[in-house]
Parts: sequence; structure tokens; C-alpha cells
Amino acid sequence: MNVFARSVRAAIRPALARSYATEAPAAASDKLRLTFVLPHKAIYKSTDVQQVNLAATSGDMGILANHVPTIEQLNPGIVEVIESGDVTKKFFVSGGFAIINPDSTLNINAVEAAALDEISSENVKTALAEAQKVANGAGSDAEKAAAKVEVEVYEAIQHALSK
Repeated sequence: MNVFARSVRAAIRPALARSYATEAPAAASDKLRLTFVLPHKAIYKSTDVQQVNLAATSGDMGILANHVPTIEQLNPGIVEVIESGDVTKKFFVSGGFAIINPDSTLNINAVEAAALDEISSENVKTALAEAQKVANGAGSDAEKAAAKVEVEVYEAIQHALSK
């Protein structure tokens, strides 16, 4: 290894070192600023909320103000927004990303989302049965693959409604 490469590595390593989160400043806000958007509309736009619970690929998460910054991929599941002690809203999302910033802002970008109280469990059961029929039927490979994705989503919706 040449001297230049060794010098550069020695100079760069301290900057890349990982460390534990530090205590939040005393003047930090206890509110999380949420922006929750879909391609066609904004559900929340820079709204102060108390907490957001979501289903990420790394596991279920509860996000409060001053959370450690991270980027999470969302699984099909519930995003629960606790606006205040009494007001909670739940949404089913098909997937997307949540970006937690150091300034206590949370950006959720979802492909599709629907308020959980607007989803009919009977319609989900009917659609799930139809998707399972197509997935297990004699259709083309493309039809079966699309039906399998539908089955996964309907099962996730059904699970979310049962909570």
C-alpha cells in the first residue's frame, strides 16, 4: 500500500466513525413535523404530531420528536398517526419510504394509502378470494404473478383490519 493511500485512509476514518446518539438539546420541540404524501395528494403537510407508528422492513417502529435520523422502507401495513393524546388516525399503505431527519421532521412517501376506517372488510374478503382463485388457477404466468401480489396485499389489509 502506498503512503498516499494510507494517509488518506487515516484522515478519512475518523469522519466516518459511527457513534451513539446524543441527548437532545433542552430547547428541542416535543412535536414531530409530519409530511405524508402520495403521488396524487398530500395527507399531511408539515403538520405537528405527537408520534407516528409504522411497519418498516426492519421492523415496526414508533417515531417521536428527536428520533435518530434514518431512512426506512415501508412494508404493506398500517401507518398510525397520533396527532394528540385523543386523536389517532390509521392508514393502510401499500409500501413506500419514511425519512426521519435530524430536525424532527418525518417524510412519508407512499405509493398508495387509504384511511383504515374507509376500508370494508367484506370487500377485502371477496377480493382476496378472487385473487386466490386466479393465483391458483390455470391462467398465464403474468396473471398468476399479479394475483399473488394482490393476495399478499389483501392479506396485509385483512391483518391490519383485525388489529
